[in-house]
Amino acid sequence: MTKQAVIEKDLTRKMEIVKKSDEDKMEEIIRLLFVKEFKNIIKNSELEKSWITQFTELKLTDILSNRLFIVFIIRQGISYNLFDHIQNYSPFSLNDWASYLNISSKSLSRYRQFNKPFKPIHTEKIIEIAEVTNLGLDVFKNNDKFKLWLETPNYAMGNMRPFELLKDSYGKEMVIGELTRIEFGILV
Repeated sequence: MTKQAVIEKDLTRKMEIVKKSDEDKMEEIIRLLFVKEFKNIIKNSELEKSWITQFTELKLTDILSNRLFIVFIIRQGISYNLFDHIQNYSPFSLNDWASYLNISSKSLSRYRQFNKPFKPIHTEKIIEIAEVTNLGLDVFKNNDKFKLWLETPNYAMGNMRPFELLKDSYGKEMVIGELTRIEFGILV
């Protein structure tokens, strides 16, 4: 593909982003940032051409469901820029994120200030919360409704608020399971 064709394709993609709703725009930005992060990870790798082509046309849900891609991202660590977009896409405040990542708000500020990549352990948690957010928005179609569900005690989860369960991986799996049941109309 020529340089001009690449520029035209990028311009077309940016124009499509402008036409979408705010949530669709944010999802598209996050998807593009994931692709950019992945490009940086596999730069100078033999996998580059096949992987990049595979991910440039996929939706965020498709990217998050590719476990090998996620493993590469976790090992590299995501940038604060991508985290910031994920945080804006999610119904969680910076204090919520600090709690989920088990770091102080001040540490989050330092990540922002120096734009340093997150450690793999933090990156993994960020991606887990991004997966929950993505599924929650698919189910509830709206950040406010999803946030209300997260803050409401849930009988199926021992009367705990789903929000509280997101602090560890087992709780996250319970939340994903419940969101999946809601999505398919299986209410307990």
